[in-house]
Amino acid sequence: MSETGFLRNGWKSREVFLVLTAIAMPISFSTWQALFNNFAHDSAGLGGDGIGYIQSFREVPGFLSFTVIFLLLWFKEQSFALVALMLLGIGTMVTGYYPTFWGLMLTTFLMSVGFHYFEALHQSLALQWTDKKTAPEVMGKIVSARSFAALVSFGIIYVMLDTMELDLNWVYTIGGAVTMLIAVYCWFAFPTFTADVEQSKKIVLRKRYWLWYALVFMSGARRQIFVVFAGFLMVQKFGFTAGEMSLMFLANMVATIYLAPKIGRMISRIGERNMLIIEYSGLVFVFVGYAFASEAWMGVAMYIVDHIFFAMAIAIKTYFQKIADPADIASSSGVSFTISHIVAIVIPATFGFLWLTSPTYVFLAGAAMAAVSLVLAFLVPRNPESGNESIIFRVIGKPQAAE
Repeated sequence: MSETGFLRNGWKSREVFLVLTAIAMPISFSTWQALFNNFAHDSAGLGGDGIGYIQSFREVPGFLSFTVIFLLLWFKEQSFALVALMLLGIGTMVTGYYPTFWGLMLTTFLMSVGFHYFEALHQSLALQWTDKKTAPEVMGKIVSARSFAALVSFGIIYVMLDTMELDLNWVYTIGGAVTMLIAVYCWFAFPTFTADVEQSKKIVLRKRYWLWYALVFMSGARRQIFVVFAGFLMVQKFGFTAGEMSLMFLANMVATIYLAPKIGRMISRIGERNMLIIEYSGLVFVFVGYAFASEAWMGVAMYIVDHIFFAMAIAIKTYFQKIADPADIASSSGVSFTISHIVAIVIPATFGFLWLTSPTYVFLAGAAMAAVSLVLAFLVPRNPESGNESIIFRVIGKPQAAE
C-alpha cells in the first residue's frame, strides 16, 4: 500500500476492507467496555473480585487464539474474520439481558471469542497486505479509524444514556447489531482476496522470534492492569457514572484519532526500538500516577495518556513484520495472542484480590511490568530484519548481523 491513501485501489480493495472491518469492531467492543463496569457493579451487584473473575474468563479465548491456525485448514482468513466479527456483535447484543454473575460469564465469553479471533485474523491480514516500508503509517491510520468509530460509539452511548435515558440492555443491543450489519455487508460487498504468500497451516514457534514473544508476553500482562482496573478505579474510587465513563473514553478517542497516524509516521522515522523505549519509559510513570492519584482529574489524565501509549504498540507488530518469514504471519498472529494471554487469564482474578487489599499495589505491579518491557525494548536492533532479530547475541559474545 502506498502513501497515496486507502482508496488508490478503489472502494472494493483490501485496504478498504481492513479499514471498514476495523471500524466495525470497536462499535461493539466500545459499547461493552463503556458499560461493563457500571453494569456489573450496579445491575449485577459485583465487586472487584467478581469483576476480576469475569475478566479472567474473558481472556480464555485470547489464550486459545493459536487454534485459529487449525480452523484455517477449512476457512479462508477473510471469511473467518467476518464470522468472528459476527460473534462479537452477538455477544455484545445479549449482554444486557443477563445481569448476573454467570450470565455475564457466558455473554462475555461469547463476545470475547469473536473479539480475539477477529483481532488475530485482522492483524494477520494487515501484516500480509501491507508493505514493510509503509506498514507503520498504514497501521496508524487503521488505529485512527478504529478510534473514530469508538469516538462515535461513545458519543452515541452518552446521548442514549444521559439524554434519551435508555436502559443499558438497549444500548448493548444497538451496539452489537451495528457490528453485525457491517460484517454482513462486507461478506457480500467485497471479493475474496487472494494471499500474496501461502500461509503455513501449522503452529510456528521459532527461536529467533524469542524477543518478539517476550515483548508480546509483557505487553499482554501490562495491558490487563489497564483494561481491568484503570476503568474500575474511576468507577469505584471516584464514583464515575456510565455517562461520565463514556465522556472519558470520548476524550481518549479524540486524542488517538489525531495522534495515531503521527505515531505511525514517527515509527517510520525513528524505528521500532526508539518508539518502544519511549512507550515503556512513559508507562512506568503512568502506572505510578494511577497508584497515587488522589483526585478524579489525575485518574482521567493517566487514563488518556495510557491509551495514547497503546497506539505506540504498532511498533511491536511492525518489528515482527520485519524479522518474520512471510509465510509465518497467520500462524504467528494466533500464537502472539495466546502468548499475550498466558498471564491475562491469571492477572484479573488474582489482582482482584490484591485490589481488595490496596489498589495502589495493583498499579505499582503495572509499573514493574512496564520496567521489564523497557529492558526488553533496549534489545531490539535499530534496523531489525531476518538474521538481526535482537542484540542479545552481541551481549553474550555471539556475532549477529549488523544493525
